[in-house]
Amino acid sequence: MTASDSRASQPSGSSSYVTFSLADETYAIDVLQVQEVLKLTEITPVPGVPDYILGIINLRGDVVTVIDARRRLSLPVREPDESSRIVIIDVDNQNIGILVDSVAEVVQIPAESIDPAPAVGNDQTSRFILGVSSSNEGLTILVDLNKLLSDEEWASLREL
Repeated sequence: MTASDSRASQPSGSSSYVTFSLADETYAIDVLQVQEVLKLTEITPVPGVPDYILGIINLRGDVVTVIDARRRLSLPVREPDESSRIVIIDVDNQNIGILVDSVAEVVQIPAESIDPAPAVGNDQTSRFILGVSSSNEGLTILVDLNKLLSDEEWASLREL
């Protein structure tokens, strides 16, 4: 994918993003895909799933699969603490929970301030990055949820 291809796939104008922390870095996902943010609750493990799938939770009668964003993005694993949150997102009309270190705020990011993802890391993790935005507060890494839950992995989530 070239830089122009990456910019072409990004929204025009300004979009709202929910920012969260992972391994002392700031990440963001499109606010329109976020359903709610939960404090850490009991997660029931499910045998035989990829290691980044922590298990399932009961959310008002619905079973929701929870993934560990750190493991999925190949970051160092850390035990959840009081600031850890589960971000409930909607992907293809199905709710999925993503465990993050903490949730910060909703921010507006103009499309013109989003640069293509730099060619760092490995192809496995860099494919999850939509782009990077720089501001006075530092860098924000925009996560592409559709790629984070690509077809192969998404198929395993639907089997839960």
